[in-house]
Amino acid sequence: MGERMLPEMKDISYFPGCSLATSAKENNQSLKEVCAHIGYRLVDLEDWNCCGSSSAHSINADLAFHLACRNLSLAPPGRPLLVACPSCSTRLRMAQHRLHGSAEAQEEYRRRWGRAADPDLKIVHFFELIQNEGRNGKQRANALNGIKFAPYYGCMLAQPPALRHERTYHGLMEKMLGAFGAQAVSWGYQARCCGTFLSVARPDVVTPMIDTIMQGAIDAGAECLVTACAMCHLNLEIRCNLKTKLPTFHFSELLAIAYRTPVQKGWFGKHLVDPMPLLKTRRLVA
Repeated sequence: MGERMLPEMKDISYFPGCSLATSAKENNQSLKEVCAHIGYRLVDLEDWNCCGSSSAHSINADLAFHLACRNLSLAPPGRPLLVACPSCSTRLRMAQHRLHGSAEAQEEYRRRWGRAADPDLKIVHFFELIQNEGRNGKQRANALNGIKFAPYYGCMLAQPPALRHERTYHGLMEKMLGAFGAQAVSWGYQARCCGTFLSVARPDVVTPMIDTIMQGAIDAGAECLVTACAMCHLNLEIRCNLKTKLPTFHFSELLAIAYRTPVQKGWFGKHLVDPMPLLKTRRLVA
């Protein structure tokens, strides 16, 4: 048997964000494997910082703007900037939108960061990258062996009014994973808020929200949930109080299995709800 032909690698800038660099390292690792499989070498922004996320932009909009702008200033010209976290993507795109519409903001950007804002910088969400992958899924039609999943996008892919023309990518996980033999269940909580960072200050509020989402997936007949957001994934695992809890996967983890990339079992060891029994039942890992 001949060696597998690897795709020609293209460099793409990468902003991992706080969650993928810390609590969701398995998301980061599997995402890099998937991107390498489809021909992209992710080059982390050097010395990136928090995007401002919920805390900063809720308290100090200018601070949040400057935090996002600093990251934009680190992006080398001539190549897209990949972002995986929906919240990070929104913060960076909102900063770019403000820059495009304000000469004063552009001048302040130039003064603070020593360079002009790049008007041609393309901020790409992971979903946008993967939907253009273009490989023939029929060749691996049974790669996920019929695993039944509840697609959970959360609320952060919904764009603020200023970005209303941006895509939300709802339906992409069903389409992509379905091409590899997974079965999406029909349920009513795909875009329900997980509570995001309110989980830190008011877990008493977030836990009932998470329990409702988890019970909805169970009632729909799912074997697991698949998330589009690392923050949603974290809340689903740490705030659920139900006796029965379904394992939760990052979208990139199931894609890594489907593409037969080198799956590290250490990924699954980071999950609080052990997914290994399900993966073994579906013969997706040895």
